[in-house]
Amino acid sequence: MADSNARLTAAAYLTARTSSFTDLLAAAAPDLLPGARGLQVRADLAKELPHGTTIVAAAFAGGVVMAGDRRATVGNMISQRDIEKVFRSDEHSCIGIAGVAGIAFELVRLFQLELEHYEKLEGRQLSLEGKANRLAGLVRGNLGGAMQGLAVVPIFAGYDTEKETGRIFSYDVTGGRYEEQRFYSIGSGSVFARGSLKKLYSDGMDEADAVTACMEALYDAADDDSATGGPDMSRRIYPIVATVTADGYRRLTGAQAGSYAEAVVASRMTVPDGPQASLRDVHGRAE
Repeated sequence: MADSNARLTAAAYLTARTSSFTDLLAAAAPDLLPGARGLQVRADLAKELPHGTTIVAAAFAGGVVMAGDRRATVGNMISQRDIEKVFRSDEHSCIGIAGVAGIAFELVRLFQLELEHYEKLEGRQLSLEGKANRLAGLVRGNLGGAMQGLAVVPIFAGYDTEKETGRIFSYDVTGGRYEEQRFYSIGSGSVFARGSLKKLYSDGMDEADAVTACMEALYDAADDDSATGGPDMSRRIYPIVATVTADGYRRLTGAQAGSYAEAVVASRMTVPDGPQASLRDVHGRAE
């Protein structure tokens, strides 16, 4: 059903009996699936491949925001300064990736096709829960590669049109899917980013405050994790920031993301460690 170039033929596509593009590939061209190629990888190869970090996501009143730094590393070297790690998956969701960059990009493209294929055949979008489950299956399909050091761990977020709220999902390399509350982060700088968000996040915050909190979290991650890149003011390279609301997916322009980044950098010139929560506000008494 697939030609000599291992591509889907028109007949295979037009006679598909499933709304899952992944199932279609499994039947027509299984070698195109991530993790299905029988890779035999040297134990040290993963160290020589570009890796992407760090992604943060936070819910706000009316939706969810996701932001990612722009640095890719190979070992202790910077391999790329402007890599993109946050992507639109469909009209009401987005995906961020950490791990081996090449495999991560392939997984993202397959996930986008999976959702588009379903929508074309069924005439409607998958539920957000269904999308999260489909992504879990794709991550699980790369388990063989992950066991050889070629791991990819995504973060998925979107606006649930049924529950009318933003939701965030995290994954492990086995395809385990977990719903996160309020905010989350992945990648080598995630522990620092999450610690930052714990101090800055508040329930019911608006979109602008959520974007600012995520930008502050990425700055803190870059401050302590060498694999995470902070805003590059001289090159005008800023984190990728996207929001998803009832109106759909929206990626901030470079100028818009830059304005948030510049405000954070300017504030760090006077307060290097960033904003702090007041104990008076937290406990209702003087520090």
